[in-house]
Amino acid sequence: MNKFEQLGLSESLQRAIIDLGFENPTEVQEKAIPLLLEQDIDLVALAQTGTGKTAAFGFPVIQKIDANNRNTQALILSPTRELCLQITNEIKNYSKYEKGINVVAVYGGASITDQARDIKRGAQIIVATPGRMQDMINRGLVNISQINYCILDEADEMLNMGFYEDIVNILSTTPDEKNTWLFSATMPQEVARIAKQFMREPVEITVGAKNSGSATVSHEFYLVNARDRYEALKRLADANPDIFSVVFCRTKRDTQAVAEKLIEDGYSAAALHGDLSQAQRDGVMKSFRGRQIQMLVATDVAARGIDVDNITHVVNYQLPDEIETYNHRSGRTGRAGKLGTSIVIVTKSEIRKISSIERIIKQKFEEKTIPSGIEICEIQLLHLANKIKDTEVDHEIDNYLPAINSVLEGLSKEELIKKMVSVEFNRFIAYYKKNRDISNQASGSERRERDDRDGAQRENNNGGATRYFVNIGSRDNFDWMSLKDYLKETLDLGRDDVFKVDVKEGFSFFNTDPEHTDKVMEILNNVQLEGRRINVEISKNDGGGRRDHNGRSSGGFGGSRSGGERSSAPRREGSFAPRREGSGGGFRSDKSSAPREGGFGPRSTAAPRTSGYSERAPRSSEAPRREGGSSERPARRSESFGDAPREKRPRRS
Repeated sequence: MNKFEQLGLSESLQRAIIDLGFENPTEVQEKAIPLLLEQDIDLVALAQTGTGKTAAFGFPVIQKIDANNRNTQALILSPTRELCLQITNEIKNYSKYEKGINVVAVYGGASITDQARDIKRGAQIIVATPGRMQDMINRGLVNISQINYCILDEADEMLNMGFYEDIVNILSTTPDEKNTWLFSATMPQEVARIAKQFMREPVEITVGAKNSGSATVSHEFYLVNARDRYEALKRLADANPDIFSVVFCRTKRDTQAVAEKLIEDGYSAAALHGDLSQAQRDGVMKSFRGRQIQMLVATDVAARGIDVDNITHVVNYQLPDEIETYNHRSGRTGRAGKLGTSIVIVTKSEIRKISSIERIIKQKFEEKTIPSGIEICEIQLLHLANKIKDTEVDHEIDNYLPAINSVLEGLSKEELIKKMVSVEFNRFIAYYKKNRDISNQASGSERRERDDRDGAQRENNNGGATRYFVNIGSRDNFDWMSLKDYLKETLDLGRDDVFKVDVKEGFSFFNTDPEHTDKVMEILNNVQLEGRRINVEISKNDGGGRRDHNGRSSGGFGGSRSGGERSSAPRREGSFAPRREGSGGGFRSDKSSAPREGGFGPRSTAAPRTSGYSERAPRSSEAPRREGGSSERPARRSESFGDAPREKRPRRS
């Protein structure tokens, strides 16, 4: 007996469930569906990504819709285009036997006129991104003043992306007597504020511990030097020959750069970020779902729409700026009861963030070391042997066996095996013999304890830090985040070694610990950007106030030069900030289209080459204000990939 029958769903919905192959409801579905069907309530459901939340609200809303009334009765808000389209397709599949129910997706990057026309024809359910929905409301193209149900999916992520004002404005347009269902992986203050403002005594259900991680995901971290981050990524991929993964970077620029380097080094990879057009994003996702891509390098914003089965690993190439976002990342793997692994590549300056994440997800990380070249060679050799053993023989080859036997005549079984394996293996082992071991030998546990202690001491006592004035600012296309990254890379310091960054129009201030003072003064005073000299001086003011978790000062400056930090530097025209020209994107068209299966040859795909920055979707009246990566800052500089020239991974002849 199908357990969905016990939840009170209609016969037509149960037919659709059978067609979809669903057998047992997930925990969130078991808890939410009966509640929503039996009562007219407001609901807050806290459950991790991949636990079946779409069906948990999708089945009840379909059953409650009046198919004979063509007016809009339900609005579903989701953070990204991909997730909006995914929910729309799933709702259509659920309602395939419900006559007269129409579902319309409303999102940026597509014609707003076409979307408005589809709604006017009759759409009982609208699935929308907040930016495009607000745009349509402002233009009078949609009427949600009479809806009965409003559903916020991935509410925490929508708020993390800066959609708070849009959500408040949209909800203010809806009737007070509607039912609001809020689904979220975590419950930060902004989500609680929305619930308090727009919901009436909501019932709360929780799957697992509140804000905790999924029990099906194991968590690992690898401590490396900053310059070895990219090499560590490659070694982890080689140590997991069957990897099918999402690799997370913080910015669009780093996402593009990492994907390009992986492709250049022979891995089947592609970038997914907000600067790709909708057609490019669709092409990338189609190839990823078809497993032509094994390593999808993505930003947090773009990855919100990824709902792909059997992802084996999530790789945090860089930790997110907001620690809570880690939960969303790790939720890409370990879905539907399957096991998955979340990997963090971390430097010594970031190690204390591991403890912060552990407190949020209520799970412990396992510290591991990057495999050595010899270990990787052994893994790949055994993988190749198993691949040969499991290969199904196509007997059309029988006609060619006499000629093959003639060529191989005289070779013993042992010699034949050695030669066959060596065809693939010789280049591989030669590559790793020449490359050094990149494992950071320092104990991560010791560093975590020390860095937690030092970090807390720094937060509570900034008196020992050195404060600097530098003659670049917002006029030079820097904000606090991009300037912090620029200083970190230029000075070769850890991310947390530069703090209390405060950017003004024509100048800025920042802090380091005293041991870096000589280095800062020597390097920065000899740096030129676009032919202009940077000038850095030690400030007499400590910056005032405490530093927030992003390194911004919480007090002491305001909007003017205060506390003695004044500059006589002339106002400069132009920009010091380096600019990167548009570069190529995810695929190479000159590669084989066959997916890599963990061997030694090229790992690439024949999907059309995306152009990344040069083909971003135009901002027209039809595009929303914030779609596809609004929270990412284009001025951020790329992560360093190492100082030494990079040797390419061996390719098949």
